[in-house]
Amino acid sequence: MPAVSFQHVSKTYRSSRGDVHALTDVSFDIQQGEFFGLLGPNGAGKTTLISILAGLARASAGRVEVHGHDVVADYAAARRQLGIVPQELVFDPFFTVREALRLQSGYFGVRRNDDWIDELLVNLGLADKANANMRQLSGGMKRRVLVAQALVHRPPVIVLDEPTAGVDVELRQTLWQFIARLNREGHTVLLTTHYLEEAEALCHRIAMLKSGRVVALDKTSALLAGTASTMLSFKTEGELPPTLADRARWVGRIVQIKAHDAREVEDILRQLRICGCPVEDLEIGRADLEDVFLEIMQADTSPAAFYDVPSAPRERVR
Repeated sequence: MPAVSFQHVSKTYRSSRGDVHALTDVSFDIQQGEFFGLLGPNGAGKTTLISILAGLARASAGRVEVHGHDVVADYAAARRQLGIVPQELVFDPFFTVREALRLQSGYFGVRRNDDWIDELLVNLGLADKANANMRQLSGGMKRRVLVAQALVHRPPVIVLDEPTAGVDVELRQTLWQFIARLNREGHTVLLTTHYLEEAEALCHRIAMLKSGRVVALDKTSALLAGTASTMLSFKTEGELPPTLADRARWVGRIVQIKAHDAREVEDILRQLRICGCPVEDLEIGRADLEDVFLEIMQADTSPAAFYDVPSAPRERVR
């Protein structure tokens, strides 16, 4: 039995300007104990899908299950299996941190939970803030409390919706160390993030959404293997030749160009020499998940691609 199952999920919003299709026939399973990444640009449908999973929105079509419990027909059991960290900072200003966690425990019928609450406070760097009022906390500290609230009833499935957006490096490291530990202990984790290096380092499998459709779904290693293996990075203030300019990605003064093998690297450098383009700080490295993501998002993809079907070769459908 999968930890989470999305079966042909669609969501349409009605408006005076016409129907808006936020999700279209989204189907995939997340296995128990998996660290799963859900990626996509803003407006791709990630938060809508999580809202349906959490019961904050209802799908127009399809079915969602958590450990076999339908999120609509068996909502109470499904909710108990989930711990969700939302994007927004939501807090009750009338309670201290410890009181907020005790109250959250009570929502799930968990009593005498102080030992686990203490462990959460220590592991999330909140021990010295346990008796502080929520209003007194910084944005980063409030984010830590949201994570603790999501984990306070020990849910088997943890959903992290942009958990490190706008937080400091210390919190990111602390959070990932703790979440990785829980994942090793058997908790299933569903992560959405715009920090693609996090997804590459943490996720076993990744699904990518574009305009409400799944356009990529595979193991992280397979997605990385499916793109160019080499990336040239260099700084220049010169003008690239047209053959390279069409392929280049600019980040300030830094130019990044993909190459598939050593011969192509040699050809790119030859073209730069011929056109007299000055090059500084040249680096040759491996393409990463950001390169895969941009390649897929910029492609003219069909409703399904990169599905990991063992009996058939993996290919992108254009």
